[in-house]
Amino acid sequence: MYVCLCKGVTDKTIRRAVDDGLSSMRELRQQYGVGTQCGCCTQCAKSIVKDAVAERNARLKSETLLPIEVCYA
Repeated sequence: MYVCLCKGVTDKTIRRAVDDGLSSMRELRQQYGVGTQCGCCTQCAKSIVKDAVAERNARLKSETLLPIEVCYA
């Protein structure tokens, strides 16, 4: 769905940006211009960024970075 009609930014674009490292509304505004025209999208965009960051953090937390099993041969 379109979140920012003025700049043509969708929720998928925002989620993809978060997966690529974006983590705040400020970064979203700087990179895509979301909320810089009429401002009607700001609350929705903030909500999507917040949810996407939480999902990303939970996914990264669940991925183990170190091996769980150690083989002593």
